[in-house]
This record gives sequence, C-alpha cells and structure tokens, in this order.
Amino acid sequence: MAVTSGLVEWLLEGSDPALRWQVERDLLEEPEEVWRATRARVAQEGFGKRLLELQGEDGQWAGGAFFPADYDMRGDEAQPWTATTWALVALREWGVEAAALAGTAQLLAENSRWEYDGLPYWGGEVDCCINAMTVSNGVWLGVDMGANARWFVEHQLGDGGWNCEWVEGAKRSSFHSTLNSLKGLLDYEVATGGSEEVRRVRKEGEEYLLKRHLYKRLSTGEAVAEWATFRYPLRWQYSVLNAADYFMRAARHDRTSPDPRMSEAMERIKAQRQGDGTWVTAGRHPGRMWFEVDVEAGQRSKWLTLYGTRVVEWWG
Repeated sequence: MAVTSGLVEWLLEGSDPALRWQVERDLLEEPEEVWRATRARVAQEGFGKRLLELQGEDGQWAGGAFFPADYDMRGDEAQPWTATTWALVALREWGVEAAALAGTAQLLAENSRWEYDGLPYWGGEVDCCINAMTVSNGVWLGVDMGANARWFVEHQLGDGGWNCEWVEGAKRSSFHSTLNSLKGLLDYEVATGGSEEVRRVRKEGEEYLLKRHLYKRLSTGEAVAEWATFRYPLRWQYSVLNAADYFMRAARHDRTSPDPRMSEAMERIKAQRQGDGTWVTAGRHPGRMWFEVDVEAGQRSKWLTLYGTRVVEWWG
C-alpha cells in the first residue's frame, strides 16, 4: 500500500509540530529547509513547549532522575513517566534542539542523582535501559558519554545482548534490554563517530535480535511474546515495531539494506495496518504523565501510523 495523499493529509491535520516535521521529512520528503522550519517550532509551541515549561529550576522534572521525588517504590502505583529522564527522552525524540535546554546538562550534573545509590546523573547507574537513555540524552545535550558507551562493552553478555537484571545474576540477554542498549549505542555513534569496540558490540547486539527474527526463541522458533500490539510513546517496552524502527535507523546510518531475517516481524507489523493505511493503538501506558500525547485504545494513532508507515516504506 503506497502512502496516499489522504493519509498524509490526516497525519498533518491539526498535528503538533513534533509529529508534523517527521511526516514532512520521512513521508513527504520535503526539502530540508521546510521540515527544519517546522522542527524549530517544537520548542516554541505544543507538546515541546508545554514540557519545557515544566522543568524545575534545578534542571529536573518532578524532582527526580528516573522517578518523581514523591514516588513510593514500595507502593502499588504504576511507573510514572514524569521524571527527568522521561522528559528528556520525549523532548529529544520530538526533535527539540539542544539549544532550547541550554544549561540543563550542567544543572543535572550538579543537582540530579539516581535513585540507585545516589549516583551522579551523567555517570549512569546499573540498569542497561536507563544507561542507554542517559547515553542518548547526554550526546544530544553535548555531554561526553565515552565512558558510558564503554560500560556497554564491559557489560555485554555472552550471547551478544544485555539484560538489566545482570546485577541480580542474569546471564541470558533480554529483548527489552538489548533493544534499548542498541538505541543508546547507535545514538552515540551517530553523534560522535563512536569507536571500533562500540560498533562491534552494537553489531553483536543486533545479531542477537536478528537471529531470533526480532521475536522468536532461538531454541524452538516459537514467539517469545505477542509484541505485535503497539502503543505510543514507545517507552522501554519491546515490540516488533519498536525494533524495526531501530533497525531502520541503524541501516541508514550503516548504509546497509534491510536484513531479510526481519521479514516475519515486518509481516506482523503490516498485519496491524488498517484498510485506510493507519495503525490503531492498544492503549496508553499506565502511570502518571504530564499530559497525554496520543489517543485512547482502539483509536487511530497518528504517531503509530507515522512509525508504521515509515518502517514499511523503508522495508518495501
């Protein structure tokens, strides 16, 4: 199914600039000056402006690094999405320029500590997913993330991936942890050129997922999980759409063709596309948010349609 003018018109109609500039760049292939002009508006209006205005004087959001300052980890509240790391991830993925957060990196170095052992913010902690997001956010804001990237070299498991539970003794990699680790390493390479060892472990991590066709057990070939229901924001959770989006970005960076081992996963993504070319959301992630950025369960999602359309177009 080709990208139709009606689909693009629906995506653009009343859309936040955070989504609009990506439609212009990735689906309409507008000249760079066009989509960059739209991207510049992200910090000045809509989602980006709202989230920037919620930043505290200490550089943090909600007074915490990964969790809000008032979050009770012993309670039964779902994970909140309002603290500093999640705010930075959203702003970065929406396309906010680092200049809009001038001084933030220094403020976080001075004021923000991880909930795990009170470790300094830009030094990372022990969780692979958290450390990967920190690498991505750090290189975006101009922080030297070389030591953080090397951390992934040192903590790669024998099967080629990563597991956030390594500190508890896990020896087998996790789909979730591996994908998030790969995202951080790719962002590091794109921003800095990387290093031979970082590229090596990134390619080995990609092999971990590709050998499993993005969703299967290596031992039996059975699906590990459904992973074909999608939500936006993607968060840390694994899905074949989340993985395909990563492999699209990696292939473009490496100037390589799509790997055929993704074919079954891509069919699962395409199977979720509706007759009008859209994707519907499985619902919102539970947990506190500053404000909602996508529709409710069962409704057509512009965000998921953007992600789905561009990976299918790349694959096709």
